[in-house]
Amino acid sequence: MNEYIHRAELISIFVARFSFLKTLGKFDSYKIDLKGMQADSKEYAFVLDTQFFTHIDAPEVQKGKVEVKLTVKRTARAFELTFHTDGVVWVPCDRCLDDMEVAITSTDKLLVKFGSDYGSEGDNLIIVPEEEGEINVAWYMYEFIALAIPMKHIHPPGKCNKQMTGKLNKHRVTTGDDEEDATYGIDEADIDEIPTESEETPTDPRWNDLQKILDNN
Repeated sequence: MNEYIHRAELISIFVARFSFLKTLGKFDSYKIDLKGMQADSKEYAFVLDTQFFTHIDAPEVQKGKVEVKLTVKRTARAFELTFHTDGVVWVPCDRCLDDMEVAITSTDKLLVKFGSDYGSEGDNLIIVPEEEGEINVAWYMYEFIALAIPMKHIHPPGKCNKQMTGKLNKHRVTTGDDEEDATYGIDEADIDEIPTESEETPTDPRWNDLQKILDNN
């Protein structure tokens, strides 16, 4: 239920934003004319680059290069849209916050039927005004891409920003077990490459001389 509410809110937000952006023609190339379909099936191909993500202006993904193949089929009940998505996006690493490349691939379906106004029924049935007879798939392609990104996105071992992981290692809670390290997103391979306190600040040799004097006394 919460997921449905969240999606409905996202749709309403995009519709409001799109009402402004469509005047600039930013998403005209993503319109699908359902009412004017001559055949029972039609295919489309889109390449979504960084400019696309910049225009969408949503937080999850802001740059990437993704190919989307869309097949539209007309059925007795509704129009069935199948999205085949494949490409890469760049998102912040959960550990060091530097951008990292994430490969994504997915197949998603969306049902569209005509009604009196924009709306939705369930998770994947969208209603568009019959008088308009078309749907703009820009937001839905973005949403499918965002959902295809893994929950955790962390650089491979040794690829994180050493300065950032070093600071994180200093401030993490030390418990001596692997569970705590996992919580903070640090694995053994990265810990080995993080300079220790002694490596970062060499010991002053005068302290060694003082320690010798104290030991002799």
